[in-house]
This record gives sequence, structure tokens and C-alpha cells, in this order.
Amino acid sequence: MEGASFGAGRAGGAIDPVDFLKQPQTLLRVTTWIFSIVVFGSIVNECYVNKDSQHPELLCIFNENESACSYGIAVGVIAFFGCIFFFVLDLHFQQISSVKDRKRAVLLDLGFSGFLAFLWFVAFCFLANQWQRTTLTRGFSQGADAARAAITFSFFSIIIWVVLALRALQRYRLGTDMSLFTTEQFGTEPSASYPGYPGGSGVESTETYQSPPFSESLEPNPKGYQVPAY
Repeated sequence: MEGASFGAGRAGGAIDPVDFLKQPQTLLRVTTWIFSIVVFGSIVNECYVNKDSQHPELLCIFNENESACSYGIAVGVIAFFGCIFFFVLDLHFQQISSVKDRKRAVLLDLGFSGFLAFLWFVAFCFLANQWQRTTLTRGFSQGADAARAAITFSFFSIIIWVVLALRALQRYRLGTDMSLFTTEQFGTEPSASYPGYPGGSGVESTETYQSPPFSESLEPNPKGYQVPAY
């Protein structure tokens, strides 16, 4: 984008909501926002079940490990609110006039996206490992689909957050087009010369200085000059 600063145009430009929603970055944020809802919603609603009729208390379906369910819920909630925050930041990014503030926003996006990709990777490995160790009883089998959905969408979330981190890195490398701040005071051609210093009146005089010609030839002995005697 010509005249762009960290992937956005000049500050104060008009924002088209339709074009904004069609941007790949917006679609990725909405997608991972939905995935986060699926993960923590599945765990909260269907992954706490009764093991059997002899154990009426609710247990985490992932090998009865409460830490697995708590971790999956925590990561999902963090991703949920993080997507909302950066969605709003993307919406108002073009209104940020300071180049330093834009740089901080892009670095924040890069760091958060990379961090969330790591958290989702840990969540996927943790949940998948605990699910492999789970003994499916009659009660646990009721929440099996929800457990598989949480594991599957945790894996998909890793991919999307990695893509978001790479896009933030790309925006950071774009930097700022300095044509936003330069003025056209000098010629664009390499051979163009600097403008001359203006005169006081602005009108160049056509008269030139000429020394008066010699009207007389030099005399060998000018009048009144006496040669000294030695």
C-alpha cells in the first residue's frame, strides 16, 4: 500500500465496514473467536460428568484431571477476550496518528498472537494426552464428543494464532513509508539542482559592471616625477 504505515493508510482516513469485515485478518480473528467459544463452552457444559451411578459428583472427563479442564477453560476465555480487544484495535488502527503508537500496537499483536499460539499448543497436548488415558465409562461416554471437539478446535486454534502472528510480523517489517512525512521541496530527479537563493527585489538586474577602458597610454616618465640621482 502506497503511503502506508504498518499496513494501514494515512491517519484519519474513512473506514468502510464492509471492506474491514472482508479483510483476511478480520476473518481470522472472528474464526479464532468462535473456536475459543467452542473449546471453553464444550468443557464447561459437557466435560464435567458423573463417572457412574455410584459417583454422583461431577468429574472432569479428561482422566478425572481437574487441571486439564481448568486449563482448557482458561485458555479459551483468554483467547475470547483477546480476540475482542484486537478486533476493536484493528477497527481503530487507522485512526492512530502516532507512528510510535502504531508500532507498539503491532508489537503487542505480535507478542500476544505468539503467546496464544503457545498456550493453545500446550492445551492441545495436555487435553489429548489426558484423553488417551481416560477410561470411558457409561457416564464419561456422554461427554466424549465434547471432549473430542475441545481437542480438535484447540489444534485449529494453534494454526490460526500462528498465522495471526506471522501477519503481525509482516506488518512490523513493512514499517512506515516516509513519503507520509516528506515534502516536495526538491526535484525528484537525481540531477536536479537546488533552487537558487532569491534576490531582494525578485527582479534580476541586466546591468553588468564594466571597468572604464584605458584612455591614455602609460607614460614612461610621468609628469612631476624626477629620477633620483645616485
